[in-house]
Amino acid sequence: MDVERPIVTVDIVLLTLLDGALHAGLTQRDKAPALGAWTLPGGWVHVDEDQDADDAAVRILRDKAGIVSPYLEQLKTFSGMHRDSRGWSLSVSYYAVVPGQLNAAGERFRWAPVDGLRSLPFDHAQILRTAVERVRSKTLYSSLPVHLMPAEFSLGELQRTYEQVLGAELDKRSFRRRIEELDVIEEIPGAFTSGGSHRPAQLYRKKTHAPALKVAASNLTVS
Repeated sequence: MDVERPIVTVDIVLLTLLDGALHAGLTQRDKAPALGAWTLPGGWVHVDEDQDADDAAVRILRDKAGIVSPYLEQLKTFSGMHRDSRGWSLSVSYYAVVPGQLNAAGERFRWAPVDGLRSLPFDHAQILRTAVERVRSKTLYSSLPVHLMPAEFSLGELQRTYEQVLGAELDKRSFRRRIEELDVIEEIPGAFTSGGSHRPAQLYRKKTHAPALKVAASNLTVS
């Protein structure tokens, strides 16, 4: 029996913080449909190369943006007969986060503020919204924003990162209790911030063998 096969792709919502706001990585399409449009990084599954969808996501990020993300997680499967003009299609979507100081590569790649992206080809705007909601939700109870940090950072800088992702202020004392509970960062011996009018602050780094994500029993309280 002949059965028409669906189009199977992988799409990735790549997020970072720039100028205090969440930005998504976009790639410019070099073929129809939507030739020349800016979309989420994505591509076909290569059945002769990719062991699974996770492998495909890692490959696509590397090829389209020149990036290896410290945190990549499957988001949701989007499917249907109307999402792609070429036919019935299925997209396994992912989200990934990278530090803002990490440079992406290629003329066909750029960063764009997520709050300014109202429309994208296919159903990529819906995929983007779903990923941003997931990241903001996980920020309330997990260590996810640590992957947005540079190699060295202060606790104050980490708190600002949490607040910028959430768009809300956090109580300093309860935030620091939460970071101690998650136990994914460590002091850098003898390393402090320098310059400015404030007292030097201790610098921290991600623990080498900490799990990619740790969760707490309750959500942070936001103002």
